[in-house]
Amino acid sequence: MSEIRCVWNAARSLGEGPVWHEEEGALYWVDIDQPAVLRLHAATGKTEVFAMPERIGCIAIRKSGGWIAGMQSGFAHIDLAALRVTPLVDPESSLPGNRFNDGKCDARGRFWAGTMDIEMQVSTGTLYRLDPDSSVHAMDGGYGVTNGPAWSPDGSVLYHNDSKARCVYAFDCDADAGTIHNKRCFAELSEAEGCPDGLTVDRDGYIWLAHWGGSRVTRFAPDGQIDRVVPMPVSQVTSCAFGGPELRTLYITSARIGLDAATLAIEPLAGGLFAIDVDATGLPPNHFAG
Repeated sequence: MSEIRCVWNAARSLGEGPVWHEEEGALYWVDIDQPAVLRLHAATGKTEVFAMPERIGCIAIRKSGGWIAGMQSGFAHIDLAALRVTPLVDPESSLPGNRFNDGKCDARGRFWAGTMDIEMQVSTGTLYRLDPDSSVHAMDGGYGVTNGPAWSPDGSVLYHNDSKARCVYAFDCDADAGTIHNKRCFAELSEAEGCPDGLTVDRDGYIWLAHWGGSRVTRFAPDGQIDRVVPMPVSQVTSCAFGGPELRTLYITSARIGLDAATLAIEPLAGGLFAIDVDATGLPPNHFAG
């Protein structure tokens, strides 16, 4: 692997949700706390920030153009060129203290995204599946902080986290039906290792996991064994995604929210976007079919 490098010292409050846009050669990510969608043009280093009207937890490319997003007030369509956000459906209108957090699309074009209590006091988080016809299905519940939905290359296993419980769960998944069962703990982190945050899966089925408060990204084998650890120069590592022309660059997001002045002095790159070239190949992000 190459050395880790900061490709955008963005100093964002709560960077999350990286998505590679192959046609544009760009890496998109979000800032949840100071709501924005951010874009890095990989070849030129040009950066852009698109302010959002409310907290935004995750985005995915729509096949029909624009983006699907999980926001504080539910699912929405986003047109960045017009800076237009169009609400779609809010499955938690009765839970104003919740917001959407992490999410991705499966191979059939369905958008899976989880919610969480904004204050992280109660486990009111639910993992939802948004279908292309705009119907919403609650798939699993009781989460403190939902994070990191991603699938094995054949779609037979779904990985999803409860960061508050320090556990990465695995589910058996019926890729055609979009159903999950047989929930089990795939990996449990110690306090010293931090909390499991966003994750991605490479072409060989290995899981790359960001550690919030753990200053690292870990690659797990499909059997749960640790394959390697990538040390990070920041403690609050939030998510990761493969990008670049051959999907061999791992982009890693981070946060600076809650860090005091002393910590920021030794973590000046906190809230930045990082990249590392690895000897693994990622999977292209799935697009929302709605």
